Amino acid sequence: MKNGLDFLNFLHHDLSIKILTSLEDPSDLVRFGAVSSSWQHFVIKNGLCKQMCLRMFPQLSRVDHVNELSGPARGHAEAGCSNFMEWEASKREHRVYAFLARGCLSFAIRECISKAIIASSTDNYPEESIDNTLGRRDSLAQRVSYWSSKGQKNPAVPETLTYRLCADLCVITEISIRPFQAYFQLGNPIYSANSVRFRMGHIKSSVDNLASESCQDCGNEKFVWTYTSEEFMMAQENKLQTFKLPEPVLCIGGILQIELLGRVQRQEMDGLYYTCVSQVQVKGRPLSLAFGIQILEPSEKFMLEARSYTPPPPPPPVPEQTSFAPTLQMRVRDLEQIVNLLRENGGNVAGIMEYGYGWDLEGEESDEEDIDIQ
Repeated sequence: MKNGLDFLNFLHHDLSIKILTSLEDPSDLVRFGAVSSSWQHFVIKNGLCKQMCLRMFPQLSRVDHVNELSGPARGHAEAGCSNFMEWEASKREHRVYAFLARGCLSFAIRECISKAIIASSTDNYPEESIDNTLGRRDSLAQRVSYWSSKGQKNPAVPETLTYRLCADLCVITEISIRPFQAYFQLGNPIYSANSVRFRMGHIKSSVDNLASESCQDCGNEKFVWTYTSEEFMMAQENKLQTFKLPEPVLCIGGILQIELLGRVQRQEMDGLYYTCVSQVQVKGRPLSLAFGIQILEPSEKFMLEARSYTPPPPPPPVPEQTSFAPTLQMRVRDLEQIVNLLRENGGNVAGIMEYGYGWDLEGEESDEEDIDIQ
């Protein structure tokens, strides 16, 4: 370099590729390409940013091609100038994958669930629907909020909870689940699953409106899964249990499914096994403002689209719940549950209080004691 010589010219091509593909930080690869025009040409021609993204997220192997909605002004090629068009395509691919790698590592981490889609079964709808798993429990309002499966004689029957994420592309790092503990039942049983597994992917292009589907008709045939995790054991405790994925996962299509495998607790009233969840959280990096996808039929591959090369602003702070209306709604639901319990217990108020419906708030575990599971 002192004499103006480029050491890449003295290395075998394969050795240069091996050295550069050993870089783990996309910023290092971008800096390498900024040293000189010849080094930038080498990075772009060999698709090194794309290779780095594929190593980070194997789910990107299903990308058919990339596109830009914004970026440097494109030149106009004469008809038949294939070399120019190929080089422009290579530069576009380099820009898209370089920014994708940056975003996957640097965009702000936040809660990624947008809404609940569907549960494989629900015992009492809508009182015990999947929507109840999205809110933080309100001990002050003495709220009982949870999803409950239908009862089963066979404890091996699984359940699934399916959610839509806040972006079509999200880098997911961890998923947290809190099993539900029924303080209003004798013995305060915890209706946990034995283990959990996670799937990520997208709705099949042939499915128009999943939200209108029946809760009894939400099988995996409606989804294309691009990732399936290992199985994680659940602790039979009423705590927010955090399952950290071995490596961050790029969810392509914005659909997350939680598989609840095995039932532990049988309800004394009917002798059936149930699974109940009171809270679900998903942490990751949404890429929605910068990137989008378009599913291509019939291959189910997709086009990766760079919408903006400006990093998104940090998420706003979550405001505290001060509205009177949600609290009133919670209390109305609590009164409905008290009435149902009175009917089931033949009007035995003392029995209900004995079973804990008056809420032993000391039994409510704080989030500071949550469990991390890797």
